[in-house]
Amino acid sequence: MKKASDLRIPFSWEERRSVLLDKFLYIPGHFNGHAEWQLISWEQIFGKKAPITMEYCSGNGQWICEQAKKDPTVHWVAVEKRFDRARKIWARLHRENIPNLLVVCGEALIYTRHYVPPRSVSRFFVNFPDPWPKLRHAKHRLIRSEFLEEVEKIAEPEAKAILATDDFPCAGEMLSVFQKSPSWRSVFPDPFFTTEWPEYGFSFFSDLWHKQGRQTHYLQFEVMS
Repeated sequence: MKKASDLRIPFSWEERRSVLLDKFLYIPGHFNGHAEWQLISWEQIFGKKAPITMEYCSGNGQWICEQAKKDPTVHWVAVEKRFDRARKIWARLHRENIPNLLVVCGEALIYTRHYVPPRSVSRFFVNFPDPWPKLRHAKHRLIRSEFLEEVEKIAEPEAKAILATDDFPCAGEMLSVFQKSPSWRSVFPDPFFTTEWPEYGFSFFSDLWHKQGRQTHYLQFEVMS
């Protein structure tokens, strides 16, 4: 049985490069060779064709692992920046035999811009992103116009983006970013979110905030046809 510690990057920091290892795509930080990456098709990665669903901010992978097991007809991609968290997802992938899951360890914007085939993803999930509430930290927020432009390039026609957050100001900020784009429209009517989604699934953060009495806000958008 594989453990998280079994996953090791097979080169030194000085020799760093992006590499696909046993359903684990490692994208190093402080690296300038992303444009040299040769795109790999989803069919090559998974062995067969299926719709692609991507989750950003996967954390330890509780939510996406359960979703992938419940729906084996879909290929799932967990994107997590922190290596310690990403390799925990990888270990669970092998421990629980989840063949329709790929783990990506890398920065979300860079991965989306350089490593994903265009017009190939049917659904995007962003679960409990760090809100970075201070204005001077806004550049660190995941949902901003620069990132959304890259998502639009890899989205299939009529693709959907679903976002969940316990932070109401963050929900408003994400809504504002999507509303500024002519490519997306809200699935939910005004006020453009819901706090009820019983079948959505659970994660470490959703359980944590629920125990603290904090309400989750769900937003959903679709690509304009």
